[in-house]
Amino acid sequence: MVIKADEVAPAGAAAAADEDQQQKGSPGPAGKEPELSAEQPPPSITLMNGDGLHENHNEETRQNGHEETDHADDGNDQEVIVIQDTGFTVKVHAPAVEPFPLQVSPQEMVQEIHQVLMDREDTCHRTCFSLQLDGNVLDNFAELKTIEGLQEGSVLKVVEEPYTVREARIHVRHIRDLLKSLDPSDAFNGVDCNSLSFLTVFTEGDLGDSGKRKKKGAELEQIDCTPPEHILPGSKERPLCPLQPQNRDWKPLQCLKVLTMSGWNPPPGNRKMHGDLMYLYVITMEDRHVSITASTRGFYLNQSTAYNFSPKPANPSFLSHSLVELLNQISPAFKRNFASLQKKRVQRHPLERISTPFQVYSWTAPLAEHAMDCVRAEDAYTSRLGYEEHIPGQTRDWNEELQTTRELPRKNLPERLLRERAIFKVHSDFTAAATRGAMAVIDGNVMAINPSEETKMQMFIWNNIFFSLGFDVRDHYKDFGGDVAAYVAPTNDLNGVRTYNAVDVEGLYTLGTVVVDYRGYRVTAQSIIPGILEREQEQSVIYGSIDFGKTVVSHPKYLELLEKTSRPLKIQKHAVLNDKGEEVELCSSVECKGIIGNDGRHYILDLLRTFPPDLNFLPVDGEEMPEECQKMGFPKQHRHKLCCLRQELVDAFVEHRYLMFMKLAALQLMQQKAIKQETPSPLENGGSPTSSSSFPENGVEDGEEKPPSEDSKMEDSVAGLDQVKELTETIASDDGAVDPKSREVIQNACKAVGSISNTSFDIRFNPDIFSPGVRFPESSKEQIQDQKRLLKDAAAFLVSYQIPGLVKDCLDHTMLPMDGATLAEAMHQRGINMRYLGRVVEFITKTPGRAQLDHIYKIGITELITRSAKHIFKTYLQGVELSGLSAAISHFLNCFLSSFPNPVAHLPADELVSKKKNKRRKNRNLGAADNTAWATMSPQELWKNICSEAKSYFDFSLECESVDQAVEVYSLQKVTLLREISLKTGIQILLKEYNFDNRHKPTFTEEDILNIFPVVKHVNPKASDAFHFFQSGQAKVQQGFLKEGCELISEALNLFNNVYGAMHMEICACLRLLSRLNYIMGDYSEALSNQQKAVLMSERVLGIEHPNTIQEYMHLALYCFANSQLSTALNLLYRARYLMLLVFGEDHPEMALLDNNIGLVLHGVMEYDLSLRFLENALLINSKYHGAKSLKVALSHHLVARVYESKAEFRSALQHEKEGYTIYKNQLGEHHDKTKESSEYLKYLTQQAVALQRTMNEIYKNGSSANIMPLKFTAPSMASVLEQLNIINGILFIPLSQKDLENLKAEVQRRQQLQEVLKGSEELESEEKPTEESEPEASPPAATAP
Repeated sequence: MVIKADEVAPAGAAAAADEDQQQKGSPGPAGKEPELSAEQPPPSITLMNGDGLHENHNEETRQNGHEETDHADDGNDQEVIVIQDTGFTVKVHAPAVEPFPLQVSPQEMVQEIHQVLMDREDTCHRTCFSLQLDGNVLDNFAELKTIEGLQEGSVLKVVEEPYTVREARIHVRHIRDLLKSLDPSDAFNGVDCNSLSFLTVFTEGDLGDSGKRKKKGAELEQIDCTPPEHILPGSKERPLCPLQPQNRDWKPLQCLKVLTMSGWNPPPGNRKMHGDLMYLYVITMEDRHVSITASTRGFYLNQSTAYNFSPKPANPSFLSHSLVELLNQISPAFKRNFASLQKKRVQRHPLERISTPFQVYSWTAPLAEHAMDCVRAEDAYTSRLGYEEHIPGQTRDWNEELQTTRELPRKNLPERLLRERAIFKVHSDFTAAATRGAMAVIDGNVMAINPSEETKMQMFIWNNIFFSLGFDVRDHYKDFGGDVAAYVAPTNDLNGVRTYNAVDVEGLYTLGTVVVDYRGYRVTAQSIIPGILEREQEQSVIYGSIDFGKTVVSHPKYLELLEKTSRPLKIQKHAVLNDKGEEVELCSSVECKGIIGNDGRHYILDLLRTFPPDLNFLPVDGEEMPEECQKMGFPKQHRHKLCCLRQELVDAFVEHRYLMFMKLAALQLMQQKAIKQETPSPLENGGSPTSSSSFPENGVEDGEEKPPSEDSKMEDSVAGLDQVKELTETIASDDGAVDPKSREVIQNACKAVGSISNTSFDIRFNPDIFSPGVRFPESSKEQIQDQKRLLKDAAAFLVSYQIPGLVKDCLDHTMLPMDGATLAEAMHQRGINMRYLGRVVEFITKTPGRAQLDHIYKIGITELITRSAKHIFKTYLQGVELSGLSAAISHFLNCFLSSFPNPVAHLPADELVSKKKNKRRKNRNLGAADNTAWATMSPQELWKNICSEAKSYFDFSLECESVDQAVEVYSLQKVTLLREISLKTGIQILLKEYNFDNRHKPTFTEEDILNIFPVVKHVNPKASDAFHFFQSGQAKVQQGFLKEGCELISEALNLFNNVYGAMHMEICACLRLLSRLNYIMGDYSEALSNQQKAVLMSERVLGIEHPNTIQEYMHLALYCFANSQLSTALNLLYRARYLMLLVFGEDHPEMALLDNNIGLVLHGVMEYDLSLRFLENALLINSKYHGAKSLKVALSHHLVARVYESKAEFRSALQHEKEGYTIYKNQLGEHHDKTKESSEYLKYLTQQAVALQRTMNEIYKNGSSANIMPLKFTAPSMASVLEQLNIINGILFIPLSQKDLENLKAEVQRRQQLQEVLKGSEELESEEKPTEESEPEASPPAATAP
């Protein structure tokens, strides 16, 4: 999520997200930068904004919002030392290569040295070798530290080993990978976890070495700064081709014409006994056709031809241990090109080459020639997975792997790292295998295990994974909404699996689960519980219910295990009645089943109702909803009855209740104290905590109406809250020492907030409430009533706190979604489900300041349209058979996006001929309907369906009957709609310019549809320790301890790399923060290299045009500028602007920041007219989104004035600076530094203007003989441009005196104690902002919104 406030802001340093407050609080002029050296502690404190990728994780680690403090930090100090084992250097002797040194670390396995050698330029062609130390072969899987005698300076020999069929295959595959290493086709095709990256196209190679090339930056090399027309402000065209620019390296040097398996395979018996393993067929660039034998001793030429088998060695046979050495001898072109190819390969940035942990698909691709490729062809015809045939025991036992990794020990840091790394690796492998399997199932390439049943009911097993389709089999979900319920159940189940995995209770196991949407079908892939297939389900289930609560069983061991999860998951233990009327105790929802596998492990499955039901979408007869919900038109009938609240919502709700609990108790304790002392309580007349009888459920006003509390009251309330904390702990430990009055206080508070215990705060939900078919015993009637009330309160909380809160965040610009995915993420972080999207958009239309939410409104509408279209597309595709796929998809896109009024679908021709044959195999096809029904769809019909879908699903009325109307009414872009629908459905289209508005021919033809990819949902295992380090690092940075923060974050980076490997979103966030710190501490080149990695990683892991990538490009441009690489900085900014125009369009608050950046850089290179176009556009956008009176707008006016000054147009400059001055004066008062600065500048401009006028008059009077005073027109210095760049990007260096620093430290500590008491409370921030302003001398570092 692109979030602009600091993640874990200490409550006191709560980001005053409006610059208005930030300016008041900043001591000293914000402009002057002290010299920051990295060695001495900086004399300044930095304001910076970390970007909140990690917003939502900090709740996950806490248990119930209190009582549980993080134990992570206690263990860290002594553990860190364990990891930093020093590396050492060994010498490697390989055949035919000079001996070379290699740096290794004791944790590495021998295998990792193998990998390094297979990647090095001079040894990359070897795969079949062993490493020997003093003549002893090293075990591949041994860690280096366990090997006797291996130390600094040891010599490792690379010894060639004889081949086996397996080794020969690996060798050929590896050579093929080397030949294709620069070819992007795997990335376009979404294969083998390859993905695209275009950064190097814009930086012209690696930025590290470009420092040397571009040192001329100081003399302002002449660079062409004019962007292409479509990037300029106000341009209406949105071309698609620049999205994937052609990379020079992609036309790879061809080394061979053909390398394939020979038709003579496998070798006959008599040749096997001569050591023949397999035969290859090669055509060299010189057009020489040769047959090659792979034998145990290596590769040699034989005498066979295409038609004649003659396996004897040719003369000369060129026997070589490596295929490359053989080809080098027979083809000079191969030798030349292969060498330069490897040079290029090794020069690429490593992050461009490493595979990503999960496959990323690209929604556009250029037309590629399809080349012959032996390995790919072989892979496709053996249903085994890639390397899998080389693993002992053929296919992998996924369940065993997944569960064994969970059982690894986790007592100390190295053990936990090893365990998390294993879990992550197995999960990413399992996800890849499950995705391949699911596609094979839908494409009809896997035999069902129940082939005689109707297609929808079929189940499949492939590669030890169980696949089932998302249809309602055997009326299982009859009461819940049939097929619709069966379609959402898998994703709910996946969320359950994710949650139980995160809680990570020892002894409780879940299945590996992946949900794949492909060609309109939803497939669930699960690992298989040992023994489950041999027996009926009734016999296996020993806990839970297989018929939604009619027959229910329980089991003491399961209760014990699930009880451990009930606290973090807030699930209440409860009793239900079975069909015989007996009470059965459960600690989960009824349909959560417990099965003990043949391996003796306790598995739980069907976790689709882990979280409580969402009553806003579950009308129940005789139940009245709270009025806040009724006002919004809830409860609403939804398509299915499986609507659950999100975990984030449950956590936020409990947190909110905890705050209420603390306040109520504190208030009552204060009153008691006050009665004792007969004096009014300071808190009573200070804050306005809510009274216990009623609590408002409308949080927005609640937050804004609090009177400002003075400092003394803050202190006092802290004391009160401390008392409550102490008291609850004493009561919990059951001490008799508590006086009855205090006990009563706690009891009242517990009751008021709906806690299930009356001695401590503990809120839990019963997931079975309102579940059809579940009956509860009489004895728990009262408890059930309480639970129902709690569920209604939670539903009301979502509507009246979370939705307004989300909109307020967007108004403050602390959340800046740019596309559908980032909006969804923002909603999910606040626990708002996507089915509330219509409500959110409606709420925006009613918000005052609606114009400032224009961008969110547009994204919301785009999302409503594309999600509704996706729902229709799903059923549309189910009726299409494979041969009609591209025609059907292009027809759908024409109806959806083209202005052409009546597109006609092209039916595949052969289908019309062979009607007879088709009868017989009708049932093999999943869609039993007429297979050409899709062809009759028209644009009018589709848009009517989209509108009715938006109404029935999201309850939102769209006012458009065609795409052109939608574009006009809501000012959307067709290319954005195309991107959103393609990403949501997995369509890949040809990269070319589409004419959407042509009324005479349709936009898409079937040749434009290149592929359809699966959309995959899976569990993302986390690196917990690394994450704690990351958080403590952020906290340190916010307290102003940059060096310590930097060290912690570097350590986090190490640990992340340890668990995730080199590529991961979280590593990307870590690198971004690290480079920002490097930059602030004055280490520009280090900042550049870290940020370059962050950009590459974001492109590869999130996508080349993901909003996060756009942000990373902007940061990188700033650091390039600081390193005086001006042309690169401009290229990067132009790229960011292009991507943003494509993803959203021009009218976005973030675009103002981008345009300010571009304008400033252009000003720096003296392109004044261009610079003005961008800066004036930024001024317009800022005025719209921040209000004409905001400080952002004042700054914008100032930037524009500076350019006019450089152009010597003083009148315009004065006009703009006056505007800015007025804003500063009104907002900050006469005496603020900003106001003074502005008035100084005004004086200077006036002097310049007068001087110019004088000179002009002189010229008019005396003609050419006038003696003209030379005027000072100076290009702005780089330093001044950089200073402005820092200001607009929210990086401020504030000089502080020693005394200020002391005050600041004390202040930070005080704030921290406060925060301890009220962890992360939202309400507190609003009460504290006044204190922040009243003491400007010690304002803590605040996160500034750029």
